[in-house]
Amino acid sequence: MIQPITRESVQSGSEVLSEQSLLPTPIERILQKLSCMELPAKGYFESYMRHKWRLNHKPRTLASSFTSVMLLLQFYEKSGKREIEKIERVDLEGFIEHEQDRGLRISTVRTRLACIIAFLHFLMEQDIVPESLLKRDIKLKLPEVLPRAMNPVDVRKLLSVIDDIRDRALFLLLLRTGIRIGEALGLRLNDLDIKGRKVHLYEGEKNSMGRVVYLSDDALFAIKLWLKRRNQDKEFVFYGKSHGHLCYSTSRGLFVKYLNRAGLDQKGYTVHCLRHTFASELLNAGMRLECLQQLLGHQDIEVTRRYARLTDTTREQEYFRAMAVIEKGGIDGAY
Repeated sequence: MIQPITRESVQSGSEVLSEQSLLPTPIERILQKLSCMELPAKGYFESYMRHKWRLNHKPRTLASSFTSVMLLLQFYEKSGKREIEKIERVDLEGFIEHEQDRGLRISTVRTRLACIIAFLHFLMEQDIVPESLLKRDIKLKLPEVLPRAMNPVDVRKLLSVIDDIRDRALFLLLLRTGIRIGEALGLRLNDLDIKGRKVHLYEGEKNSMGRVVYLSDDALFAIKLWLKRRNQDKEFVFYGKSHGHLCYSTSRGLFVKYLNRAGLDQKGYTVHCLRHTFASELLNAGMRLECLQQLLGHQDIEVTRRYARLTDTTREQEYFRAMAVIEKGGIDGAY
């Protein structure tokens, strides 16, 4: 039943819009923090953050850049320097060593280094620091860790204990589409094409690359059940108690709860393992790497290729076929 528009509903809507307009923007929050700090190159730092905001960088990217550059400038000042024009390569290498000594993961240090290099390139474009500063790349070698997929038996155990309709729809969606948890939580009703069995991700969470993913029979069935039960007035498919979507910490807590219920709490699984499981299962089923790359939203196919090292049934079959010949004495005789 369509509710009539009344003066009270219009006034309530206006109040919500008014409250939202009063909230500070991400750049305003960052600049407010920066205003309370005493840092070398503070003016350049502020200009850089405004520059990134004008380029429409995401709030999370802005926050990461702010933290990384702030830590560098604090380190630079503690080393007895304040003029950013005189920064040297040894200062950058000293900062990297300092961050590693703090026990940070190498992947975190590399992310911070990338943010700092972007800031220095910004200064180079304005002839504030010399281009020779980054004439040679500063490379950090990352260990090539294999993605962690779930064992098929464990997947069945997990799904067997998820009795809540919404939660089952959410976790089956992650398992059968391979989308990231942030992408799933940000879905709106208009993003679902139930008839076409598609989900439209107009902007990827990690690299802003839009894509289309598809719904398997079990995921489609679970989502249809949830769509019948959910509050139709809510904007997001998986909504929280407030006006927004279900938050990441809540969904992670739900996943941990079901792992405990299934007796899988000691396996080290995370929500992201559902994405890894999706990828490894499709490769084992014979999907070409180029197709999987598009479904996962990877810009670089080398990232997708990690899954080929994780599980490759063809390689496994070849190994056991060759080993059968060896063990029967077909090469040098049985041991």
